[in-house]
Amino acid sequence: MTEKKQFTLPLGSQAPNFNLKATDEKNYQLSDFDSAKLLVLFFTCNHCPYVINSDEITRKTVEKYKDRGVDFIAINSNSETTYPEDSFQNMIERMKQYHFPWTYLHDSSQGIALAYGALRTPHFFVFDDKRRLIYTGRAVDSPREPLKITVNDLEDAIEDYLHERPIKKPLTNPIGCNVKWKGKDKHWMPDDACDLT
Repeated sequence: MTEKKQFTLPLGSQAPNFNLKATDEKNYQLSDFDSAKLLVLFFTCNHCPYVINSDEITRKTVEKYKDRGVDFIAINSNSETTYPEDSFQNMIERMKQYHFPWTYLHDSSQGIALAYGALRTPHFFVFDDKRRLIYTGRAVDSPREPLKITVNDLEDAIEDYLHERPIKKPLTNPIGCNVKWKGKDKHWMPDDACDLT
Protein backbone atom coordinates (compact mmCIF):
# COMPACT_ATOMS: atom_id res chain seq x y z
CA MET A 1 0.00 0.00 0.00
CA THR A 2 1.44 3.39 -1.01
CA GLU A 3 1.91 5.88 1.81
CA LYS A 4 -0.22 8.99 1.40
CA LYS A 5 1.81 12.12 0.59
CA GLN A 6 1.60 14.88 3.17
CA PHE A 7 0.30 18.10 1.62
CA THR A 8 2.37 20.49 3.74
CA LEU A 9 6.16 20.41 3.46
CA PRO A 10 7.45 17.99 6.14
CA LEU A 11 9.96 19.10 8.76
CA GLY A 12 13.54 18.66 7.59
CA SER A 13 12.65 19.31 3.94
CA GLN A 14 14.73 21.60 1.76
CA ALA A 15 13.10 24.89 0.85
CA PRO A 16 11.66 24.69 -2.68
CA ASN A 17 13.08 27.28 -5.03
CA PHE A 18 10.94 30.07 -6.45
CA ASN A 19 11.19 32.88 -8.96
CA LEU A 20 8.49 35.44 -8.21
CA LYS A 21 7.84 39.11 -8.76
CA ALA A 22 7.76 41.38 -5.71
CA THR A 23 5.91 44.60 -5.10
CA ASP A 24 9.12 46.48 -5.98
CA GLU A 25 8.68 45.01 -9.53
CA LYS A 26 11.86 42.91 -9.17
CA ASN A 27 11.98 39.12 -9.39
CA TYR A 28 13.43 37.15 -6.48
CA GLN A 29 14.53 33.56 -6.05
CA LEU A 30 15.65 31.57 -3.05
CA SER A 31 19.35 32.23 -3.68
CA ASP A 32 18.79 35.98 -3.30
CA PHE A 33 18.50 35.31 0.44
CA ASP A 34 21.62 33.14 0.79
CA SER A 35 23.22 35.51 3.29
CA ALA A 36 20.46 34.95 5.87
CA LYS A 37 21.33 32.59 8.70
CA LEU A 38 17.60 31.98 9.12
CA LEU A 39 14.85 32.46 6.54
CA VAL A 40 11.21 32.98 7.49
CA LEU A 41 8.82 32.54 4.59
CA PHE A 42 5.12 33.09 5.13
CA PHE A 43 2.02 32.87 2.98
CA THR A 44 -0.23 35.87 3.38
CA CYS A 45 -2.64 38.06 1.43
CA ASN A 46 -4.32 41.48 1.39
CA HIS A 47 -7.83 40.82 2.67
CA CYS A 48 -7.78 38.16 5.42
CA PRO A 49 -8.70 39.49 8.89
CA TYR A 50 -6.20 37.11 10.51
CA VAL A 51 -3.47 38.70 8.38
CA ILE A 52 -4.65 42.29 8.75
CA ASN A 53 -4.98 42.02 12.53
CA SER A 54 -1.59 40.36 13.02
CA ASP A 55 0.58 42.21 10.48
CA GLU A 56 1.82 44.63 13.14
CA ILE A 57 2.75 41.68 15.38
CA THR A 58 4.74 40.23 12.45
CA ARG A 59 6.33 43.64 11.86
CA LYS A 60 7.59 43.68 15.47
CA THR A 61 9.08 40.21 15.00
CA VAL A 62 10.84 41.27 11.79
CA GLU A 63 12.26 44.39 13.44
CA LYS A 64 13.37 42.38 16.46
CA TYR A 65 15.44 39.95 14.37
CA LYS A 66 16.44 41.85 11.21
CA ASP A 67 19.88 42.68 12.65
CA ARG A 68 20.43 39.09 13.78
CA GLY A 69 20.63 37.52 10.33
CA VAL A 70 16.95 36.65 9.91
CA ASP A 71 15.24 37.48 6.59
CA PHE A 72 11.47 37.51 6.05
CA ILE A 73 9.63 36.80 2.79
CA ALA A 74 5.87 37.11 2.36
CA ILE A 75 4.08 35.37 -0.50
CA ASN A 76 0.55 36.03 -1.70
CA SER A 77 -0.78 32.99 -3.57
CA ASN A 78 -4.49 33.76 -3.29
CA SER A 79 -6.59 33.68 -6.43
CA GLU A 80 -7.72 37.19 -7.29
CA THR A 81 -10.72 35.71 -9.09
CA THR A 82 -11.90 34.58 -5.65
CA TYR A 83 -10.93 37.81 -3.90
CA PRO A 84 -10.11 40.76 -6.22
CA GLU A 85 -8.51 42.47 -3.18
CA ASP A 86 -5.65 39.98 -3.51
CA SER A 87 -4.48 41.25 -6.91
CA PHE A 88 -0.85 42.18 -7.52
CA GLN A 89 -1.79 45.86 -7.88
CA ASN A 90 -3.47 45.78 -4.47
CA MET A 91 -0.34 44.18 -3.03
CA ILE A 92 1.65 47.14 -4.33
CA GLU A 93 -0.85 49.60 -2.86
CA ARG A 94 -0.82 47.84 0.51
CA MET A 95 2.98 47.96 0.69
CA LYS A 96 2.93 51.67 -0.22
CA GLN A 97 0.44 52.31 2.55
CA TYR A 98 2.02 50.25 5.33
CA HIS A 99 5.72 49.97 4.36
CA PHE A 100 6.01 46.44 5.71
CA PRO A 101 9.63 45.41 6.38
CA TRP A 102 9.54 42.22 4.31
CA THR A 103 9.81 41.27 0.66
CA TYR A 104 6.27 40.72 -0.68
CA LEU A 105 6.08 38.24 -3.58
CA HIS A 106 3.21 37.32 -5.90
CA ASP A 107 2.64 33.63 -6.66
CA SER A 108 0.17 34.11 -9.51
CA SER A 109 0.33 30.48 -10.69
CA GLN A 110 -0.09 29.13 -7.11
CA GLY A 111 2.74 26.71 -7.89
CA ILE A 112 4.82 27.85 -4.92
CA ALA A 113 1.86 27.52 -2.55
CA LEU A 114 1.54 23.92 -3.76
CA ALA A 115 5.29 23.28 -3.45
CA TYR A 116 5.29 24.44 0.17
CA GLY A 117 1.84 23.13 1.01
CA ALA A 118 0.47 26.45 2.21
CA LEU A 119 -2.78 25.93 4.08
CA ARG A 120 -3.87 29.26 5.48
CA THR A 121 -3.09 32.95 5.59
CA PRO A 122 -0.88 33.41 7.44
CA HIS A 123 1.16 30.18 7.37
CA PHE A 124 4.82 30.40 8.43
CA PHE A 125 7.82 28.28 7.36
CA VAL A 126 11.24 28.73 9.03
CA PHE A 127 14.41 27.44 7.35
CA ASP A 128 17.87 27.12 8.88
CA ASP A 129 21.15 28.18 7.26
CA LYS A 130 21.11 25.02 5.11
CA ARG A 131 17.49 25.86 4.17
CA ARG A 132 16.03 22.87 5.96
CA LEU A 133 12.57 23.34 7.44
CA ILE A 134 12.81 23.62 11.22
CA TYR A 135 9.42 25.15 12.06
CA THR A 136 6.05 25.44 10.38
CA GLY A 137 2.62 26.63 11.48
CA ARG A 138 1.31 29.75 13.18
CA ALA A 139 3.17 32.77 14.46
CA VAL A 140 0.87 33.51 17.41
CA ASP A 141 -2.08 31.76 19.01
CA SER A 142 -4.59 34.57 18.37
CA PRO A 143 -3.79 36.38 15.11
CA ARG A 144 -7.31 37.73 14.67
CA GLU A 145 -7.51 39.13 18.21
CA PRO A 146 -4.00 40.30 19.18
CA LEU A 147 -5.06 41.31 22.70
CA LYS A 148 -5.67 37.61 23.40
CA ILE A 149 -2.19 36.45 22.32
CA THR A 150 -0.53 34.31 24.98
CA VAL A 151 2.32 32.76 22.96
CA ASN A 152 4.47 33.61 19.94
CA ASP A 153 5.55 30.24 18.57
CA LEU A 154 7.42 31.84 15.68
CA GLU A 155 9.64 33.90 17.96
CA ASP A 156 10.13 30.92 20.27
CA ALA A 157 11.41 28.86 17.31
CA ILE A 158 13.68 31.68 16.15
CA GLU A 159 15.11 32.11 19.66
CA ASP A 160 15.74 28.37 19.99
CA TYR A 161 17.63 28.32 16.71
CA LEU A 162 19.68 31.46 17.36
CA HIS A 163 20.67 30.08 20.77
CA GLU A 164 21.58 26.73 19.18
CA ARG A 165 18.88 24.86 21.08
CA PRO A 166 16.57 22.16 19.70
CA ILE A 167 13.29 23.68 18.52
CA LYS A 168 10.93 22.95 21.41
CA LYS A 169 7.77 23.09 19.33
CA PRO A 170 8.63 22.68 15.62
CA LEU A 171 5.07 22.08 14.43
CA THR A 172 1.85 23.99 15.10
CA ASN A 173 -1.39 24.41 13.18
CA PRO A 174 -1.58 27.62 11.15
CA ILE A 175 -4.51 29.84 12.13
CA GLY A 176 -6.22 31.92 9.47
CA CYS A 177 -8.30 31.91 6.30
CA ASN A 178 -7.91 29.10 3.76
CA VAL A 179 -5.65 29.81 0.83
CA LYS A 180 -7.99 30.74 -2.03
CA TRP A 181 -7.34 28.25 -4.85
CA LYS A 182 -8.24 28.92 -8.48
CA GLY A 183 -11.37 27.12 -9.59
CA LYS A 184 -12.19 25.93 -6.08
CA ASP A 185 -14.76 26.99 -3.53
CA LYS A 186 -13.30 29.71 -1.29
CA HIS A 187 -13.41 27.33 1.70
CA TRP A 188 -11.81 24.38 -0.13
CA MET A 189 -8.94 22.54 1.53
CA PRO A 190 -6.94 19.64 0.02
CA ASP A 191 -8.08 16.18 1.18
CA ASP A 192 -4.64 15.47 2.62
CA ALA A 193 -4.37 18.82 4.46
CA CYS A 194 -5.19 17.45 7.88
CA ASP A 195 -4.20 19.04 11.16
CA LEU A 196 -0.41 19.18 11.31
CA THR A 197 -0.07 18.39 15.02
